[in-house]
Amino acid sequence: MKPIKQELEDRGLLYQNTNDDVFALIDDGKSDFYCGFDPTADSLHLGNFIGFMVATHIMRRGNTYTALTGGATGMIGDPGWKNSEREFLGMEALDKNQEAISQQISEIAANMKDFTGDDLKVEFINNKVFYENMNFLDFLREVGKYMTVNVMMGKDTVKKRIEDPSQSISYTEFSYQLLQGYDACRLFTEKNVILQIGGQDQWGNLVTGTELIRKKYDADSFALTWPLITDSSGKKFGKSEGNAMFLNKRKTSPYFIYQYFMNTADEDISRFLKMLTLIETEEIDTIVADHMLKPEERAGQKLLAFKVVEIIHGTREAELAEQITWFMFGGWDKVAELAQLSTEDLETYQNAMGGVYWSNTMHEKTLFDIIVWSGLAKSNSEARNAVSSGAISINGNKISDSKYDFSEDFLENGALLIQKGKKNLRIIRK
Repeated sequence: MKPIKQELEDRGLLYQNTNDDVFALIDDGKSDFYCGFDPTADSLHLGNFIGFMVATHIMRRGNTYTALTGGATGMIGDPGWKNSEREFLGMEALDKNQEAISQQISEIAANMKDFTGDDLKVEFINNKVFYENMNFLDFLREVGKYMTVNVMMGKDTVKKRIEDPSQSISYTEFSYQLLQGYDACRLFTEKNVILQIGGQDQWGNLVTGTELIRKKYDADSFALTWPLITDSSGKKFGKSEGNAMFLNKRKTSPYFIYQYFMNTADEDISRFLKMLTLIETEEIDTIVADHMLKPEERAGQKLLAFKVVEIIHGTREAELAEQITWFMFGGWDKVAELAQLSTEDLETYQNAMGGVYWSNTMHEKTLFDIIVWSGLAKSNSEARNAVSSGAISINGNKISDSKYDFSEDFLENGALLIQKGKKNLRIIRK
């Protein structure tokens, strides 16, 4: 196994760090660390996945990862690089989100253990416990005393909001860095966590922690960050049509993530394979060289898409995403393929491709209704035009009769395939 600094650099996962001494400690398994997530949603997103890959490389060298979910900091909101203050969430929502995120991390860690064969150690903590018996005056004495306003105002995320006349920052968000710094202190004293990791936009918050530990305890601790990622076109990584891609498969299907990486530009394949998989970097260089000989075969994209989905959701979901892609874009008998699916796999296909459930109480619904309901048309008139033009088929058969009764077309497993043109497919289930 490579030294950790070389590993992270070779993979493009190291942006900055406070002190190179930390790398020897990581390699020796003497650098327990933490990475935190505020539970502002009930799922992490694809951008967070990069952090988990960094954490995995550190864990593989024998270091324990403390996954901190910010039940306390989530009540405040990190100013980050936002242009306005976040809306506050209630405690019930924060607790629900915190549980969901912890479960996600547990599942990904379990997948990683299976793939690597390593005993990856992950512990969880909610920083709400750090503040349960602390009042405001205690916080000022424990934390505020050690940090100057001058330094706090100099943090890039704060400075941006202060210097821009069209923006402002509340005292609440201004204080966020103190809370994160105190998190680092508590983990340092209670669990001997000496390293904080985060994205490059977290640098100011992370070094608040190292500074607080130095001043309070006259001790060294460390921070390192990974770079914020964009693709070769400058588009922010993990965004599709401007929307975040979530790691919760009910919010973003494994198939959708698979397709996201299938659309990776050739010039991004090497970088993303190194960042987002555990394939050795030297092997990746060979893979990409072979890919570029016949880029039209998209071998690099297929490998990248499969590996990322496999790590996040497991091998079975990666295989299904691959199968659905084969099903969607191949020219073979889709109905025969659909008829062989189990109920569980059929549901996965439907979630990926779109579609609706059909109940016996809907027997009065017309063909136009089902076309609109499935999302293949926006109105009955648009559905009528699609039928009259021969664009609609059911189970592979073109439909020209606007009064066609499709109730007998459901396959034995309760599925029906409705299609508009070549690429717009929906599964109707009953």
